[in-house]
Amino acid sequence: MTLNSILRTYWYRCCLPVMLFLFTGLFSSTAQADGGAPQLAYVAGAAPGISIIDIAQQRVTGTIAVAGNPRTILLSLDGHALYVTQPTLGRVAVIAAKTGKTLCTATLPGQPSLLALSLDATVLYVAGQGDTSVRALNPETCAVQRTFETHQPVYGIAVTASTAADATPQTPNQLWITGTTSLTVYEVNGHLLGSVPVAGGPQYISIPGGFTAYVTTRQGSVVAVDLNTRRLVRTLLSGGQFGPMDYNAATGEVYVPDRQHNLLDVLTPVIATTNTLLREPARVIHLSSSPQSVAITSDGQFGFVALSNGQVLMIDVPGRSAVASIAVGGTPHFIITGLYPPVNSPPSTSQQTTTSSSAATPAGNLLLFLSLTLAGVILVGLLWLSVRYFQQRLPGQHSHHKRL
Repeated sequence: MTLNSILRTYWYRCCLPVMLFLFTGLFSSTAQADGGAPQLAYVAGAAPGISIIDIAQQRVTGTIAVAGNPRTILLSLDGHALYVTQPTLGRVAVIAAKTGKTLCTATLPGQPSLLALSLDATVLYVAGQGDTSVRALNPETCAVQRTFETHQPVYGIAVTASTAADATPQTPNQLWITGTTSLTVYEVNGHLLGSVPVAGGPQYISIPGGFTAYVTTRQGSVVAVDLNTRRLVRTLLSGGQFGPMDYNAATGEVYVPDRQHNLLDVLTPVIATTNTLLREPARVIHLSSSPQSVAITSDGQFGFVALSNGQVLMIDVPGRSAVASIAVGGTPHFIITGLYPPVNSPPSTSQQTTTSSSAATPAGNLLLFLSLTLAGVILVGLLWLSVRYFQQRLPGQHSHHKRL
């Protein structure tokens, strides 16, 4: 066998398969969950307190035992912490999403069940219907930093950027609070901006990016409110019992659970500057049980509906079809998915979908080192064989030229 044939055999039978294996292992996507969509969703009110759904596996892969009938949960931007209301204990807790360890708690009046996070994620706003105030907490220490008085029981809270024509990046954001008869609007520095009367008693509020707030009422309607003029634009839905909403950041569509009719209503974005009145809802999704809450992943690919029968329905949003029904037990109250990839996620807080993958970061570094070492050995071997090949080939070529 010639050196040339040996070289080819070595490449095809040894080097090429190993190199393909290395590149597959190094550059293929892994199923590591980071606390955010599209990998994990968190459900409050499930049998153990909080259930964790692995979206890729379409099943519950973890639970966090939380007392106090957890009502609303939010996720920090880096996927490290869960913010959880515990109304029957009269407190809010910050919990490590990876370990379930309680990082801090704050005891507050009014059976706190409502949460909102500031746009820069540095302030956590907490309220409950048994109190007339919203409190701003430091999410790292749970210390109360400011109190916003509404003089009405609080039914919903949301944070948005200022939409004023003269707004600048330094203009304070706004805190919108639903009360018994009206919306109260504050700048987050404590300055009261005004109020918006809403017939039927405002309840849940959702503010997508734009100029419109969507508000449900306790008498069974959904209305649109112009953020700039702070006036009601029009009534979008009526005749239902509507729960906490979410929106598709990619399309602006708003998803509204109708608990009375077992429906998920999908609303077309309301643009205050147009006079065109579109028929609402744009479409409906029929459900097997009463929807309590809805969450849309930040990339707009999947939706999750928490149902009163202990199931979570997973929806393919672009395909407009159900993907799976996932049993979480209990009576789900709220569901949340986080940003993907998480913002400024520190390596030490990276979550994994299974216990065996908890050491994925050091194991990945070891695999990278071994892979690069093996690749170097292979390349050196190829280089040596190539040199040997040309050493044998060149003398033969010189003899041939001499004969000519």
